[in-house]
Amino acid sequence: MFSEIYYLVRSKTDGRYLTAHPNVEGVSYLLMFREHSDALSYLNTHAGELANRFAVESIPGSQLKALLKRWGFGGVAMVTDPLLPKIEFLQQG
Repeated sequence: MFSEIYYLVRSKTDGRYLTAHPNVEGVSYLLMFREHSDALSYLNTHAGELANRFAVESIPGSQLKALLKRWGFGGVAMVTDPLLPKIEFLQQG
């Protein structure tokens, strides 16, 4: 996981990352993609006319833990199928 590159979606307006909230408790999970094209597919499929308000950026796995801590995320939400979408939630330990 540390040697891989991941792709995140970030708002061009306020700089916030796109997150998932699988429960009512308010814990945010950082939405991540394994491929740049998957992130773009997700945006185009589920955000439609709002897609141009977001940018896709890459992050090495070695910096992921620090980013989760700095932004206060409870874990990551790895998108395995951007069209359905199918998402695997991994809680930070």
